[in-house]
Amino acid sequence: MKILKAISLLALVMAMVSCSSLKVAVDMEKSTDFSQYKTYSFLGWQNSSGDLLSVEDKAIMRDAFIKEFTRRGMEKVDSNGDMQVSLFIITSEETAVSGYNDYVGKGYGGYSYYGGGYGYGTSNNTYKTRSKMVGTLIMDAYDGKSKTKVWQALATGTVEKNPKNRPKSMPGKIATIMNEFPIKPEK
Repeated sequence: MKILKAISLLALVMAMVSCSSLKVAVDMEKSTDFSQYKTYSFLGWQNSSGDLLSVEDKAIMRDAFIKEFTRRGMEKVDSNGDMQVSLFIITSEETAVSGYNDYVGKGYGGYSYYGGGYGYGTSNNTYKTRSKMVGTLIMDAYDGKSKTKVWQALATGTVEKNPKNRPKSMPGKIATIMNEFPIKPEK
């Protein structure tokens, strides 16, 4: 019975992971020694992109990033960190239209060499439109001394429509982004 429960739980987790629609792409400066970074500071939201988020959403994201950096042994400082992090967000509306036809026809043909006959046909066209909000979070990490970009992550996914569900989904999405970070969590 315990084995069946374990298999069921594993199947549920796998289904949840496979349904994740977050796509993450990263770029990094290959010559950077990330072990030199012990502290970090936030530069804030770039180009007023933070205006797209509620105060609560920004706090949830900030706390999730703090948790992930802490797991990697990095300490948050108010300014002039060894690594400086900026965030930028872009949202867009995506619309998909699908349609199908259900043709129905019937006919009766004539005999011999004379064409004659009758027939009828009908068609019903059905269209469905679906729209969703897509968000892209760009995280840039800069060397605190040289001010050069050392790491960048772009994460694109569907924005949760219900604001009440965002606190549940955002920390997991931030963790997915940080899984690609060169400094791995401490054990």
